[in-house]
Amino acid sequence: MILAVLFANSDGNILIERFHGVPAEERLHWRSFLVKLGSENLKGSKNEELHVASHKSVSIVYTTIGDVCLYIVGKDEYDELALAEVIFAITSAVKDVCGKPPTERLFLDKYGRICLCLDEIVWKGLLENTEKDRVRRLIRLKPPVEP
Repeated sequence: MILAVLFANSDGNILIERFHGVPAEERLHWRSFLVKLGSENLKGSKNEELHVASHKSVSIVYTTIGDVCLYIVGKDEYDELALAEVIFAITSAVKDVCGKPPTERLFLDKYGRICLCLDEIVWKGLLENTEKDRVRRLIRLKPPVEP
């Protein structure tokens, strides 16, 4: 299961978060842990360079995309390799919506469409769609056309 998808700015402020199966009382711990992990390891990191960690028997994959940090937390079948596929789908969709790797301002301007993309890619803790064209069609709220 994908436990969390978080976007944060470089100062550690959460821009978007999605938790699945994580009790409310544990969410603050995860927020602070992930932001601290990113602040220690993402400085000087190249854009979209993947970083991997593990904590409390879960896998974490995180990266920067433009001025925004993205964290994905998974357990069981969502190991580092599966999370890398999830993070690739999300970064691809965000760049598609923004037209380029986003600044924080551009990211917030496109907030609604990015949330729609996240909901189409990760649904109830499971990877739903990875194909960029399909996600693009789904966020237009039009029925997908079968090839």
